[in-house]
Amino acid sequence: MSSALDSLLDLLDLERIEQDIFRGTSRSAVVPRVFGGQVAAQALVAAGRTVARDRDTHSLHAYFLRAGDPGAPIVYNVDRIRDGRSFTTRRVVAVQHGKPIFHLSASFQVREEGMDHQAAMPSAPDPETLPTAEQMLPRYADRFSDSTVVDRLIEARAAVDLRYVDAPPFASVGEPRDPRSQVWFRTRGKLADDRLLHVCMATYVSDMTLLDSVLLAHGRGGWAVGDVVGASLDHAMWFHRPFRADEWLLYDQESPSASGGRGLGQARIYTADGQLAITVIQEGVVRVPRD
Repeated sequence: MSSALDSLLDLLDLERIEQDIFRGTSRSAVVPRVFGGQVAAQALVAAGRTVARDRDTHSLHAYFLRAGDPGAPIVYNVDRIRDGRSFTTRRVVAVQHGKPIFHLSASFQVREEGMDHQAAMPSAPDPETLPTAEQMLPRYADRFSDSTVVDRLIEARAAVDLRYVDAPPFASVGEPRDPRSQVWFRTRGKLADDRLLHVCMATYVSDMTLLDSVLLAHGRGGWAVGDVVGASLDHAMWFHRPFRADEWLLYDQESPSASGGRGLGQARIYTADGQLAITVIQEGVVRVPRD
């Protein structure tokens, strides 16, 4: 296991300061605010620690309310909305400096059998044939306005091996493309056999690249290039089948719409053997900078 993955696992191991109150810290992010995937994963950890072990996460719906301060702790307040025979619902509010920065509703379900069908997995190359972040990112160093961006992006991916199937948005600035993007990802080391941990790790990664497809449709390179500004607004995930975040997962992403200064991304995450594990939808602010 890499030291970066150890550090990320420590980040997700929240301190319980009261029965339903938890505290987390932050790691340095690529941008000067708390990474959205981090606060979403930590909020889900907090919710999951108040739920019986026989219930798995089946969905989450979240809103990013304010930019998080990476230099201050985040307090997660959990409300036990409902404990039913089959489903459990939790609401989590993340607070910094006395103000809510993030709101999460999560639902958990007792494991049971039922009808089963799924969308077929799209074709994608073997992840082992694709370049790592360390191999790919330096190729595009001249595209970034800040010479430290490559190192910061590599550091942000140090715990997760994330490999683009096609060139990322910053590789084709000014060239609109089909609004679709695929990446393979897995953690850089084995994780414990804890279903909540794997779900939280996938939640963490899900915020990294989902809006790439919005940028591709308009030939924009992203914040690192400086031709857009933006932030996540809301995020929803549905967990369909068991998976492991330490084994390869295909993140198949597309953007059906962008308007009003917002862009929508939707995606499916598949296991390497073709099982549909997760559906993700996210909307974010995507604005062209004004002079």
